[in-house]
Amino acid sequence: MERKGYVNLPLHGGRAPRYLLNLMRELGTTVIEVIVELYGKKEVIERLSDPVWFQSFGNFLGFDWHSSGLTTTLIGSLKWGLSRRKLGIFIAGGKGKRGIKTPEEIERIAMKTGIDGERLKKVSRLTAKIDANCVQDGYTIYHHSIIFTDSGEWAVIQQGMNPANGWARRYHWIYTVRDFFSDPHKGISGYREKKVLNLVSRSNKKIREAMLEILKEPFDGVKRVLTMPQRHRIFRRDISEHTFKFLTKIWGKEYLSFRELVEEKGIGKRTLRALALASHLIYGTEISFNDPVSFSFAHGGKDGYPFPIDREVYRNTIEILRKGIERARIGIYDKDRYYRKLKRLAVLNKP
Repeated sequence: MERKGYVNLPLHGGRAPRYLLNLMRELGTTVIEVIVELYGKKEVIERLSDPVWFQSFGNFLGFDWHSSGLTTTLIGSLKWGLSRRKLGIFIAGGKGKRGIKTPEEIERIAMKTGIDGERLKKVSRLTAKIDANCVQDGYTIYHHSIIFTDSGEWAVIQQGMNPANGWARRYHWIYTVRDFFSDPHKGISGYREKKVLNLVSRSNKKIREAMLEILKEPFDGVKRVLTMPQRHRIFRRDISEHTFKFLTKIWGKEYLSFRELVEEKGIGKRTLRALALASHLIYGTEISFNDPVSFSFAHGGKDGYPFPIDREVYRNTIEILRKGIERARIGIYDKDRYYRKLKRLAVLNKP
């Protein structure tokens, strides 16, 4: 698995018009079908895991370049469309309660298809925990979805929001990542925060090791957490009563890996932060606070920017793609030639 990056988006209210949502469902699913015909299912996962391509895809379907609603509506549209076409690609999860029910949805799909649902559920849980607790950037996860194929490839797309600054941040994962806890992202794009405790940064390898070591120390080490000098910028709110009680519960337990610690039931961002800061004070291990943060219109935008949605052009695009798929399926259309025509079409349809 590999997290490929972030995209930051301002929070926008409102909903997509019903006519546009219907068009998005049809065109979005058709584009995915074209990619499957030309390059295969694996390519779909690769592209959706790329935050810039994902953003461009949403813009192509009619969303504003900076709208936070692009993520939730695009995923919802693809989920609706893919559930009605037998492409061997599935989506589980979504916004709010739908995200919480991701494991149940995976299990239902696995029972019908024979996919290894347990493995996908583990991926879903771990990626959610890492972005919620290990990347402490001030964004609270409210959207979680996993896209996967019947041959095992998958991507996870999550989104968090920060009401304090009015921004949303999107997190992308892909199945090719080798290490969950060592810079698992490839590319990062978005608004950079001044300080982020990123416990999956390669730069914080020593602090992760120190956090496991400190749990082996005598329990009086916990008391030091509450008496840290002010110059370390530690405040009482960093360590709640719940965190303190939980630390007393896990103290003395030997964890074989940082992953095991993160997957421990009850471990949250405050507990991990307290352990990291305590390790810094006691062992002198340095902590990196660098933010890991490192878009294409074709049919207009839902709010009329940069120009209103042209419904006729939108429907024509759907029809052209449909015809291309039909020709490809009956074997009378050369894929390379079709791809070149699609490129010429994109140039001709430029606003």
